[in-house]
Amino acid sequence: MEAETQKGAEGPSIPPGACRAQLARILDSADFDATDRERRFLSFVVNETLSGRGERIKAYSIAVEVFGRDASFDPQADPIVRVEAGHLRRALERYYLTGGLADLIRISIPKGGYVPSFSLHGTGRTDVVPEPPPSATVGPAPASIGSTLPIMFATAILVAVVLALLWWVHAPRSVASRPEIPRLAVEWFEDLSDKGDSAALARGFTQEVVGGLSKFKDIVVVQSPSPEVARQVRYVLRGSLYMSAEAFRLQVILRSNPDGTVLWAESYDGPATVHDLLKSQADIAGNVATALAQAYGVIFQADAKLAVPNPPDDWAAYACTLSYYSYRANFDAAVRSSVHSCLEKAVERFPDYATAWALLSLILIDEARFGYPIDPVRSPALIEQALAAARRAVELEPLNVRGLQAEMFALDLKKEVDAAMQVGKRALSINPNDTELMGEYGYRLALSGKWSEGCALVTRARERNPAPLAYYEAGLALCSYFSGDHEQAAAWIRKANVPGNALYHVIAAAIFAEAGYQPDANRERDWLVEHEPALVQNLRQEVALRFNRSEDIALFLGSLRKAGLQFSE
Repeated sequence: MEAETQKGAEGPSIPPGACRAQLARILDSADFDATDRERRFLSFVVNETLSGRGERIKAYSIAVEVFGRDASFDPQADPIVRVEAGHLRRALERYYLTGGLADLIRISIPKGGYVPSFSLHGTGRTDVVPEPPPSATVGPAPASIGSTLPIMFATAILVAVVLALLWWVHAPRSVASRPEIPRLAVEWFEDLSDKGDSAALARGFTQEVVGGLSKFKDIVVVQSPSPEVARQVRYVLRGSLYMSAEAFRLQVILRSNPDGTVLWAESYDGPATVHDLLKSQADIAGNVATALAQAYGVIFQADAKLAVPNPPDDWAAYACTLSYYSYRANFDAAVRSSVHSCLEKAVERFPDYATAWALLSLILIDEARFGYPIDPVRSPALIEQALAAARRAVELEPLNVRGLQAEMFALDLKKEVDAAMQVGKRALSINPNDTELMGEYGYRLALSGKWSEGCALVTRARERNPAPLAYYEAGLALCSYFSGDHEQAAAWIRKANVPGNALYHVIAAAIFAEAGYQPDANRERDWLVEHEPALVQNLRQEVALRFNRSEDIALFLGSLRKAGLQFSE
């Protein structure tokens, strides 16, 4: 069992986004055995603390704001808060002994008060994290924005980037000459039939899978490695093929090296005709490659859980790239600057690290498009920097699709739309199994006015990507909106539900207004007016930055007016 944290020990501070992700994970877990009232209790005290209002957390405020007691509530006469706090402490203790045993962040309610503490499991520091921006508030019952798996790994990755940054700042330089990249050994698939052409088919399946995996540049795929390379292999893929006269079954297993832990296994069946076998080889190879090697895939998830004490420079740089995907789960502005700094240090230490250049470009793009209001000087400068970083990535590695994705995005924001779409199309032809790229290219294509073609890609990306799905669902909400299906658009935007993202509220306001859900539209309008008044005043420019057709801009602005938003013309 891992060591318990020791109060007062030295350790890294915890980003507020990581604490919010941990709260969401607890609330979504079946192992957190708590009543609805206890869940509201936990959400309230965490939210108040992260917002810098810990001093307001008293029995009276909890009773009134969480339990619905009236202003005459007397905590001396009514022990409800004290009793529920005891229940909540025990529920948290049970959670961390079961489903939360491996969680890196611990949330607890120390006895004698109701202000929560946050600690890194194994480090012991329990200092409260800084106040996040108002838009980052955690609500009483956070809705899931997709699979719970990404939330699990988001916490680990955010902690990893903090540790990596601290190590870079305070530790002596290591002698690593290149960044860490996970190595995957693919063994020749075993022929269990030993009849006819089954051995050749087993080798054919192996080669197809190797070809699909090798398109992902964030892993190194090896076969028959030398002893020196074999020592660096972190994952091993094995398979076996059984053939009958009518059908085949292929079983594929991914294990960690050297302990042999099974991380993933899948079986594929199909008819044994020549035509079907050839098609199955390509389809299965694509499915295996996507499941294992994409961002948020099995290898990503396994690496995100690895705890590397005192990480050397090569691992610290790799941890920075992992941290980008954690940030991308909800585009949390509270951690964006940390990820940005980490990626800058990665390319400084490893100037030939193409993926780090690509992700640095994407972070710069987010600083430009999410910096409300648009700065007429700074935003274009950030986009130019992003384009330069993306082109550096592509120069270093011409087939790096993340670099091409960043180049596409920067060109699109510069309104060089045709050039952007050409880059995106080329990138997807290089790796059609990269769903991260597929979704972003589809989104850009749709916003350029090719809604049908782009929305089909976003749909496919959502179906195949285990990542947090809100980004895709917001895109599909826009797809339905521009097709005139406002009911479906409302269903998609409700599913997306990213309460801390201002653009989510803009999209929701327009859709609810058109769908006739005026109370919902009013709620979104009020949120925007309270939290992002500068964005509201500048809505015309913000919308024009994102949509490329004048008719789409006019339609969307009209819907925002129906929602009651008033902005400069």
